Amino acid sequence: MIQPPEYENSPELSGKYLGGITKDFIVVSANLKEASYQIRKRGYSDYPIFPICRVDQPIGQLLIAKSDFDLSWDIYATYLNEFVEREIIDIDRLDDFTKAYKDPDEFCCLFVIDGAFTSFVYIPYPEDD
Repeated sequence: MIQPPEYENSPELSGKYLGGITKDFIVVSANLKEASYQIRKRGYSDYPIFPICRVDQPIGQLLIAKSDFDLSWDIYATYLNEFVEREIIDIDRLDDFTKAYKDPDEFCCLFVIDGAFTSFVYIPYPEDD
């Protein structure tokens, strides 16, 4: 069972995961930015979320397999509604989540899943050259 996550970047995430996640993110950030744009443009949700995990997991649809880009994490694509439907985000805390959610044109919302540890992390997209 996936535990309810924190809505802001957590200190535990920074120390244990952030370096590896950032390394993978740099490789696929353009793909994630485009996927976020398409989710919003097509009207699926204003809140795209990209679960990342080292093993197969049930949230979202596989977007980027770690083997495709020699990554440490598989990256999935979904959006807020699935998190509410699966009761990962309690409907009573929905307002908290949407207030904490950062601008999807500037930040990628990742949902880190590693065993019992889960957390949202927002990583800024690299600036366009």
